[in-house]
Amino acid sequence: MIGAIIGDIVGSIYKYDNLKNKNFEFFKKESTFTDGTVMTVAIADFILSDSIPSQARLVGYFHAWFEKYPNKSYGNSFKKWMESFNNVYYTDFIPYNSYGNGAAMRISPIGDFSKVIEQAMKRVEFVTSVSHNHPEGVTGAQAIAALIVMARTEKDKTKLREFVETKFKYNLNNSVDFLRVNYKYNETCQDTVPEAIICFLESVDFEDAIRNAISIGGDSSTLANITGSIAEAYYHEIPEWIIKETLSKLPLDIINVINNFYREVSYEYHEIAGKIKELR
Repeated sequence: MIGAIIGDIVGSIYKYDNLKNKNFEFFKKESTFTDGTVMTVAIADFILSDSIPSQARLVGYFHAWFEKYPNKSYGNSFKKWMESFNNVYYTDFIPYNSYGNGAAMRISPIGDFSKVIEQAMKRVEFVTSVSHNHPEGVTGAQAIAALIVMARTEKDKTKLREFVETKFKYNLNNSVDFLRVNYKYNETCQDTVPEAIICFLESVDFEDAIRNAISIGGDSSTLANITGSIAEAYYHEIPEWIIKETLSKLPLDIINVINNFYREVSYEYHEIAGKIKELR
């Protein structure tokens, strides 16, 4: 989860001002969290707080966090959907058949909280289909959550690649160098999720994964968010200076959810959870 938030913040200033190289200042004064962080936190808060889970309650969490931070680069369709709940009960929610990459950028808490892939897949469908009920939206989110679960213990990247290609039918044959030249801005799951996974697969550590994602251009904050969520699970190590700078750019209510979430998943992310507790 914190890996996704880091990617979101680092990528925020490059989303509409793309870079095509890895040599950039990781954090700038203007770097900030966007909708990716807000909706990721909404799902984490739902996981932590709702003892009687229902999709209507989940929509309520999305809406509550949206109202706290309404000006954070939401997609037009999602923003209109959120604003509709000013006059509609959550129980009356209607999915809008989205296959946008927002489905995958907010899903890391499900992967982090799930112990096995099958559990993650079911939970993803539950939380994703309230809005992104198009098959490509659900598939994109399931691919990332499942990969997070698998990457925590499987350190052979060839096996991780084969799993995604076989299970989710994504083409992972392109390289970061190829994408850096040819990739264009895209907000769909089917043209964001594979690219984010490639950026992870070619990385040597967490920071390098984020730099790969930023360097290919496109929807930088979302790409880096998704890449960061996988890289955190795989490397189990994020430099303290990165976590410290990230927390400095977040409001207290978001930090509290992050800290509470990592207290629940500390058995999987012991070192990262300890750093968050110490630095919060």
